[in-house]
Amino acid sequence: MCGIVAGVSGRDIVPVLVQGLQRLEYRGYDSCGVAIHAGGLRRARSTARVAELIEQVRTEQIASGTGIAHTRWATHGAPAVHNAHPHFSLGPSSTPQTPGRVALVHNGIIENHDELRAALQAKGYVFESQTDTEVIAHLIDSLYEGDVFTALQAAVEQLHGAFALAVFHKDEPHRVVGARAGSPLILGVGQDGAEHFLASDAMALAGVTDQIVYLEEGDLVDLQLGRYWVADRSGRPFTADERPVKTVHAHSGAAELGPYRHYMQKEIFEQPRAIADTLEGVVGITPELFGDGAYSVFKDVDNVLILACGTSYYSGCAAKYWLESIARIPTQVEVASEYRYRTSVPNPRTLVVTITQSGETADTLAALRHAQSLGMKHTLTICNVATSAMVRECSLAYITRAGVEIGVASTKAFTTQLAGLFLLTLALAQTRGHLSEEAEANYLQAMRHLPVALQAVLALEPQVISWAEDFARMDNALFLGRGLHYPIALEGALKLKEISYIHAEAYPAGELKHGPLALVTSAMPVVTVAPNDTLLEKLKSNMQEVRARGGVLYVLADADTRIQNAEGIHVIRMPEHYGALSPLLHVVPLQLLAYHTALAKGTDVDKPRNLAKSVTVE
Repeated sequence: MCGIVAGVSGRDIVPVLVQGLQRLEYRGYDSCGVAIHAGGLRRARSTARVAELIEQVRTEQIASGTGIAHTRWATHGAPAVHNAHPHFSLGPSSTPQTPGRVALVHNGIIENHDELRAALQAKGYVFESQTDTEVIAHLIDSLYEGDVFTALQAAVEQLHGAFALAVFHKDEPHRVVGARAGSPLILGVGQDGAEHFLASDAMALAGVTDQIVYLEEGDLVDLQLGRYWVADRSGRPFTADERPVKTVHAHSGAAELGPYRHYMQKEIFEQPRAIADTLEGVVGITPELFGDGAYSVFKDVDNVLILACGTSYYSGCAAKYWLESIARIPTQVEVASEYRYRTSVPNPRTLVVTITQSGETADTLAALRHAQSLGMKHTLTICNVATSAMVRECSLAYITRAGVEIGVASTKAFTTQLAGLFLLTLALAQTRGHLSEEAEANYLQAMRHLPVALQAVLALEPQVISWAEDFARMDNALFLGRGLHYPIALEGALKLKEISYIHAEAYPAGELKHGPLALVTSAMPVVTVAPNDTLLEKLKSNMQEVRARGGVLYVLADADTRIQNAEGIHVIRMPEHYGALSPLLHVVPLQLLAYHTALAKGTDVDKPRNLAKSVTVE
């Protein structure tokens, strides 16, 4: 969601800025732009893709050693050029033809923008957009007295909400200042310290610099030729020890498609490797897989609270079944965006587990901080980014190794989260005395076999494609699962609606008679996740209820379930039954179904409308 790239250099920095935007396209956006210092302020903006912006930059010969760039995901104001970043402040009582004085890009949401807008309009400032961002540009302009860092410092004291900012002023060439509160921002130190950058993500600077300073909540930053400094909101500079430079290898090659048509397809097929990488080095179950001191934490807790959003929430729902059946520990799963807005009953002996691909998900970070404020100090995250805010703010962590995930619809991040959560289940079970040596060995053997098992599931793709041809003609779909596989049905429905725009819902199969059966007709395909577990016979009864109403079933069945292809029943047989770990296998055909259905419908698979990869605002 939204991307920032900015910098100062003695060379033309515009190629770095627009290349950085291309690497941030995976975050989701509906407009983009770049602004430079060229005596005065110049900019180019577009509601098309970054490639069109690059052509505009070339045609208009936009070049400078100082600049800021942005990809915007619309919140305030429709996707339109006048709402696209960068925004200029033209000064009070001016016209749009007046040269700008302040240029600014912003990630986040300013909650008090209406109040600030009214005050600035009273001072004569003219607004060209409907965005909350333009308010910040005018506010900084109104506070400017010759030093843009001081103006920014004063402005952030008036802002309520979340923001990452990059700003420059026409009177101060070769200087860009920035601020971070609730939205990620990093500092890149260029070769020999001669040039410096700001970005939302280290991947934006891949190939330019691997020397990264992670800005913390409330930080201000000042970039100039040959020097930079980071300060707190009072202006006190941090020492090099307080904000150290770290070497971060953000390989741009991870964002290359290779032989695949879309990133989502590539990432689905990367899952065997992602699982193998995530489990690399796990030779036995020990609490220390999650960090120093994990054993004492696990001994002290008597329940688990999982906080997550979207796909990560569904992985948490699956983990609840594991934690309660294997580790025998009471587990609650909460939608992070709702948790902090209700009255809950805190328990200091709770293990608070957050799940997030990016580690910067705003709602999940806010939920974590709320739980901590209630006195729940035991925190652990399952996260794909070791340098993220979530990892820094949790006392324990397990880093999944899915690699960069570009497609908005999460695939390999989800399955690696499940792998990490299963390891957590085993570690808690061991600590609580519920995991025998024999059970541990059997579970570890099954986990090590997962990459091979996943390869066998991926070989089912031709059969899934035949299903997708049917689904592409439908407007609605129903997904059913029971027990541990109900969250997998939820995830399958989410994937289909995200990228094909087919309305899809998921239910526990036992709830069929309590409402959704009223929707079943021949025009409502019903996808059923049917492993050979203790609930199989119950599930078969639910399937008969669908057939009796003329519904058409699409069944993912284990080989020994004795569910046969017949009129109105389409069966894909899974290669093997995988017990407690079968959700990791059953979700893959559902990912492929969503992908190939979207392909058949001609939608934008990797960048579905209205959605963003990393939701860094509330």
